[in-house]
This record gives sequence, C-alpha cells and structure tokens, in this order.
Amino acid sequence: MTTIWRGNWVTRARIVSGLVLFAYALFHFLNIGLGLFSPDLMDRAQGWRQVVTRNPLGAAVLYGALLTHAGLALWKLAGRRTLRMPLWEATQIALGLIIPLLLIVHIVFTRVAHSAYGVDDRFVYLIGLIFGSKDGWLQSLLLLIVWTHGCMGLHFWLRGEPRWRRGLPWLIALATLVPFFALAGFLTEGRRIAAVFADPDLRASIRAALHWPDRDTFVALISIQKTTEWIYWGLLALVAAVYLGRRLRRGRQAVRVRYIDGPDISSPRGPTLLEMSRANGVPHTALCGGRGRCTTCRVLVEEGADLLHPPSEAEAKSLAAVGAPPGTRLACQIRPVQPLTVFRVFRPDGRRNRAHASQGQERRMAVLFLDIRGFTARTTGQLPYDVVFLLNRFFDAIVPAITASGGVVDKYLGDGLLALFEAPDEATSARAALRAAAGIGRALATFNQGLASEGASAIRIGIGLHLGDLVQGEIGAAGHAPRTIIGETVNAASRLEAMTKDMAVEALVSGPLLTGAGLDTADMALVTLELRGVAEPVAALPLKHAAEIAALLEPAVPVA
Repeated sequence: MTTIWRGNWVTRARIVSGLVLFAYALFHFLNIGLGLFSPDLMDRAQGWRQVVTRNPLGAAVLYGALLTHAGLALWKLAGRRTLRMPLWEATQIALGLIIPLLLIVHIVFTRVAHSAYGVDDRFVYLIGLIFGSKDGWLQSLLLLIVWTHGCMGLHFWLRGEPRWRRGLPWLIALATLVPFFALAGFLTEGRRIAAVFADPDLRASIRAALHWPDRDTFVALISIQKTTEWIYWGLLALVAAVYLGRRLRRGRQAVRVRYIDGPDISSPRGPTLLEMSRANGVPHTALCGGRGRCTTCRVLVEEGADLLHPPSEAEAKSLAAVGAPPGTRLACQIRPVQPLTVFRVFRPDGRRNRAHASQGQERRMAVLFLDIRGFTARTTGQLPYDVVFLLNRFFDAIVPAITASGGVVDKYLGDGLLALFEAPDEATSARAALRAAAGIGRALATFNQGLASEGASAIRIGIGLHLGDLVQGEIGAAGHAPRTIIGETVNAASRLEAMTKDMAVEALVSGPLLTGAGLDTADMALVTLELRGVAEPVAALPLKHAAEIAALLEPAVPVA
C-alpha cells in the first residue's frame, strides 16, 4: 500500500484533501437518500453530520480540504506545459472546473445563509427552496458531477492495487447506487414538502420556524453568490493567462530530445519529458497518468544526464523501489532544458490493448502442471490424426475437473497443460487446486477403463501443485499477446511435476500449497526436494494416486 503515497507533498496534499471531500460527499448523499424512508430520519442524520462539520475543527478541516484541493488543481492546471492528455484526465479536469460554479450557490444559500442571517438550513429549507425549479435540476446535476469526479479520482489513484482491482465490480455497483439513492430521497422528500407548501398556512408557519430569508436577505445572498462567482471566473482567467504566458515564453526557446528507438523531437523548454512525448505524439507509457506514483514512464538517459536537475526524494525512492540502474529517471519528473538522448524502458506501440495488462501484475495463487508419461514413445509410428484424437479425448476427460473447481487452463503444452486458480484469497485458490487434482485422478481412472475396453494401454500422468507469487500479464508481440503467467512459482510446479517420474508417484503437492489450503502438515510424510532452477528447497507431499488428495480435504484441519 505504500506505493499509493508516492509523490511529492503537493501530490499527497491533493490525495488527502480529495479523500476528505469524498468522505463528506458520500455521507451527505447517503443522508439525502434517507428522505426515501423518513423526513425525521433524514433530519436526525443531518444533525449527526453537522456535529462534525459545524464545529470549528470539523469546519476547518472540511473547508481547508476544499480550498486546498481546488487551489492545487488550479495551480497544476496553470503550470501545465501542454493540454494534450488522456480522455479520462480531460474529463476529470472538466468536471472539476464545473463543480465550483454549481457549488457556490449551494454554499451561499446554506452555510452562509445560516451563519450570516440565522437561517435554519435543514433539508426541509433547502429542498423547499429549490424543488421543482431550475436550481433543483442544477443541484441534482452537481450531485452527479461531484460523485463522478470523486470516483474517477479514487479509481485512478488506486487502480494499480490488486485488492482494488479484485473488488472493482462490486465497487462499481455500489458507486452507481449512491447517487441514485440520493436522488430518490431528494425526489421523495421534495414531493412531500411541495404538498405541505401547497397549504398557505402550513407554508407560512414552516417558513417562520426556519427563519426563511426575506426579500432583502435574498438580495444580499444573491449578491454574495454573484461576487463569489466573479472571483472564481477571475481565477480561471488568471490560470488561462499564466498558461498562455508560459506557452508564449517557451515558444521562444526549444530543446531537442532524441529517442533511441523513436523520433527526434523539438519542444519548448518547461514541460516534463512525458508531456513533451505526448505533445509530439511519441508513445510513452505512464499508468499513473504522470503523477509520479509509478515508474512505468522511466527512461535511461544516455546523453545529457549531467545537465538534468537531480531527482527529488520521491523520485529517488520510486526508482530505488524497482532497482533502477544508474542514469534512470522518471519522464514525468524531469524537465529537459538541454539536448537529451533517452531510451524508453516501456514503450507502447500506440495500440490501446497494450497499455495496462501488458505491464503485468503480481498475484499469489495456486498452479497445476500436468504431463502424460511416456507419450512420445507411446505414439511413435502412429498417424498424426490418431495422436491428436487421443490427446483431445484425454483433455476432454480431465479438463472438466479443473474448470469445475474454478480453475482455468492457462496453456496446453503438447501432451500436458498448465492450469491456474484465480481466487480472492490464497486459501480458496489452494483448495480449488487440490479439488481439481483429485478430480483429475478420478477422471483418469475412468478414462483408462475406457482405453482398457478398447485394448489400449493405460495413460500415466504426473502432476505438480504449488502455491506462490507469480506475475500475470500479456506476453508476446502487440496484438498477439495471450494472457499468461510466469515466475518461480510456475517453474517450481513444473519441476515438481518432473520429479513425479523419478519418485514413481502421480502427484507432488508442495508444502506451501497444503498450508495455504488450511491443512495441518505435521503428520504428513513431506519430503524436501532440491528443484533445478528454484532458489530454495521445496517441501512436498508425494501421492501414489492423485485421487488420494480427496482424503486430505475431508478433515480440513486449519492451521492454528
């Protein structure tokens, strides 16, 4: 989780302030949604929220976060060297710029009206004020924009985290429900209040109780709103002026960058190398969007490294975390002012399907290697069609045991296969692999009975089962890269499978997989094996027949 906090203090301040605002928006929207059930419940929840947001400390944190987040966003926008950016980033920026225009009127007619003019700004006041009007539609739009902007920021901050990716389908569903829940509560309460306000006497008594703004108060509030909006428009104009001024000044100077595996470009001084690449149409990987929270934009500087500013503490830590060699820099962090020659460590080919998954992701899961013993000798002299027919019959018999246990065949290896078992946790993955191996043993016995009835000899197999860390990603040429797995865990499973032949057993199950499945290995006859190409010895349980694994799963004694 430490990788999500990489970056300088500005990046971290934007993250923290964004999280504060996201939490406030979430509870605010859930509070509105309670109008679907009861106005009293809605009011009580608002009171609980205001215990936090209306005390001096809570208000300072909330409005400090709002000013920090908005201020840093405008500051970063003014400092951009180019407006070329991915569509998602442009969308998020556009939504962020719209939010203050709709939020100002909301704050003025609630918090300012309450603090300066004594208005009781409970939901009955706010909803009664805007329901059925253009402002009601605009505030509903504000709700959707704020929630979309916040969810986009949260996703692009955490998208590199495995746990976030695993929970993404559920999170998307929940995120979709929140604004609709809030809008349903707004609509329900709005209809109730509209019906109450239709009675002149009730309307007058409620307005008196709420200290409803009179004409002069409304005029004053509208004046405050307009003034604040003009201030915001002035800030946007200042941002635009700073951006254009930088652009005009940079236009008088240029720096040349030569890519070892790409073009030579000429760019104004000032932008980062990543921004230069984007501005000139040079493909450059940057999974975090150029925020310094990953290292996929890194380059080897072959000429001109001594003319660059030294790396910041955050950049140095990120490079050290991946063991980057000397001369490596992050393209999103360096701003060339002199000619530079660089090599992009990760160079996409411009195709959209080579952006994220091709970089790979580390996973911990169980894998199963299977091979047919003596298959080459068995099929020597047979017609190729007969060999293919036998293999397909064999795989048709045993693969259902893998898929029924939640596994998938990663690849077929001639007379063998590699299967993996993706699951939310390693215990589920390990137990799925054990069930699959037991099922293969039973399916093989049935298949061999069929071969015996045909007068053919039985097929013998070897199975290696292991659990550990591996890298999963698209490996191969762009556009032709299947998703597969690599790593020492895969190598160890392969070596275990090979050892089954020497030990005259059908399966070897590694100790880490047994432990991961929650089985007590204290009374198991584990053997320690030195596996070629594997750094550490691996303890494994030899089994004469793979079907015997089913007996291991029955007691399922958890490790204390």
